[in-house]
Amino acid sequence: MLTISGVFAGYGGGDVLQGLDLEVPTGAITCIVGPNGAGKSTVLRVVSGLLKPRLGTIDLDGTRLDQLGTAGVLGKGVAQVPQSQALFPQMSIRENVLLGGYTLRRDKQLLAKRYDRVAELIPIVAERSHDKAGNLSGGQRRMVEIARCLMVEPSVLLLDEPSLGLDPMSLTGVSQLVKDANAGGTTVLLVEQNVRLGLSMATHGVVLEGGRVRLEAPAAELMANPEVAELYLGGASHDSKAPRPAESAHPVPGR
Repeated sequence: MLTISGVFAGYGGGDVLQGLDLEVPTGAITCIVGPNGAGKSTVLRVVSGLLKPRLGTIDLDGTRLDQLGTAGVLGKGVAQVPQSQALFPQMSIRENVLLGGYTLRRDKQLLAKRYDRVAELIPIVAERSHDKAGNLSGGQRRMVEIARCLMVEPSVLLLDEPSLGLDPMSLTGVSQLVKDANAGGTTVLLVEQNVRLGLSMATHGVVLEGGRVRLEAPAAELMANPEVAELYLGGASHDSKAPRPAESAHPVPGR
């Protein structure tokens, strides 16, 4: 279980996260949605160690992640795929993916085994291994970025806007890849501006507003919530029998 408790964090001008409390169940795909500026990407940054909380704790199965740097967090099995394109365009796909196993570089046999496993899960890694990463489409680059993270066999995978800039076919491929990684035992915490896509991938959903949790519920239940549909899905829920917000989603006390 990844547990975020009472976290305040920001970027110098004030706290974006305002006492955030959030639990990410082990083995789940949890999707955070919400308006721009709500603090969605900031949640991932504090979990990965890129941003140190001013107050609060981040705990993974009894280990305080907030007391570790980025290398220490990675060592505990938490890997992040950032929002921005993060491949080295002049390097091959194989070279980019192998960088994800940098900490394993002294064990060449294990490194090769991990690479083969990732290539089996993500065919483009095997099919175009010697192509330069700069020749890939946006969706293909995203898959290679995820492949690089999977080289460390993370227990928790953090994804920041995986759909950003992708065409419908690429969206389908990335969505399936996330589900496949989860089926292999990886807990996934993702932030997604495309609310419909994000919640369709997820088992659990969280609505973040003003740096705090506004609603949380099973993803399907959150999709059927008329309030969520009105705010984020372009209109009322398509399910006329969907329960009202107080019945379907679970508001967090005091939010």
